[in-house]
Order: sequence, then structure tokens, then C-alpha cells
Amino acid sequence: MTLITLAHGSRHPAAARAIEDLTAAAGALLGVPARAAYLELAEPDLPTAAREAPRAVVVPLLFTRAYHARHDVPAAARAARESGASLAVAEPLGLGPDMEEALVRVVASDAEPGAHLVVYAVGSSRPGANAEVAALCSRVARRAGRGHSVVFATGKGRRVGVAGLDEAARHHRRLHLVPLFVAPGLLLERALDALPQIAARRGAVVGASAPLGARLAPLVAGRYHAARASGARERRAA
Repeated sequence: MTLITLAHGSRHPAAARAIEDLTAAAGALLGVPARAAYLELAEPDLPTAAREAPRAVVVPLLFTRAYHARHDVPAAARAARESGASLAVAEPLGLGPDMEEALVRVVASDAEPGAHLVVYAVGSSRPGANAEVAALCSRVARRAGRGHSVVFATGKGRRVGVAGLDEAARHHRRLHLVPLFVAPGLLLERALDALPQIAARRGAVVGASAPLGARLAPLVAGRYHAARASGARERRAA
């Protein structure tokens, strides 16, 4: 069965290429055809991708079970199935142990010794979603033996957006930004563009990792395998 990754979509010019690279890497791990689809802001959408791959496992490239996971993904899958596609929708990337491992590896390979971690995530209006992100980041920082802050790109309060990054630099002279982003995006770009000015203003040394991208290929492959196994169990039970 084909792998279809389902990303949110972005107007950033490099976003689609990053999603396609991740999709290709996961497909290579699985040894199956792979293609990307998007909920909005990019093409193809899921029904279009499913017309070309009517038997597929769909892996949503989402971190939390917020609005997109609970509403947009099921709606896209229904539209694709109405066109005759046979789709198994896998669990999203999520914030579980394998995501924790991926972020620990990012910190180990990218962050300067002693740098305070700043995990930068989109943010959600769903109650509890931001707390789940914060809990994951706390586990990663504890394993890395580092202090950490969580800054959300959207929302309200001091620890939001560029102001939140500036606040972190006010208290810590060595920072490393870890984006909880699959691919480049306009929200992330705004933050990265502000880092040199923040560093100069606060007298801080600030580094940053790239979006997670193809480093998530093993997680995507794992979601694919789990969906196939779940479908096989359901068929045997029937």
C-alpha cells in the first residue's frame, strides 16, 4: 500500500520540498511508493492524492490532537473515500516516546554544550494541547541535562512569539532553539529572522536547529506499520 503523508500546508516556499523529502525518506524505509498531500495552502489535497494511490495508509504529520487532527483529517479522509479510495488513517506523529527520542537526538547533535533549550512550537487553542507540548519538552530537557523554556508562536502572554524568545534571552546567555516544526513555515521564519537582533540586544549566543524534516522518517514509517497491523487485526476479528 502507498504511503500518503498528510501535512497542514504552508505558504513558505521551502515547506513543500521539506515535506516531499520526508515522505520520500519514509517511503524508502518502508519500501513502498510514497506521496505527500496537504490539508490546505498547498497541493495536492488528500482526495487528489488518493485518486492516484487509491489503496494507501495516510500518516498525518501533526503533533497534537487539536482541531486539524480531530476535524480536518477525518473530513479529508471521508472526501477521499467518497471518491472510491481505500484508506487507512494512521495515528499522527504525536508527542510520545519516539518523538521524545527524536528531539533528544536533535539536541545531542545540534546544541552547544551548556545552552539553554528553547523549544518553539506553533501553539494551540485546544485546552491541554500546549501543556502536552510543555511536558514533552520537559522530558527532553531532563534527559539532556539542560534547562529549557517553551515558546509558542501563537497565543497570548509573555512567552509567545518573538517577545517570548526575547524574554528567554533576557534570562539565559546561551540559547539553542529547537523548532517543533516538521517543515519551514512563515511563523518559524519570523522567529529565526529575529534571533540575530535578539542576540545582539541581550548579549546572548543563540543557535537554532532546522525543522525536523526527514529526521522524522522512522516515526512516519512506524505509524504506517502500526496502521497496517491494526487493519490486519480488525480483518481477522471480523
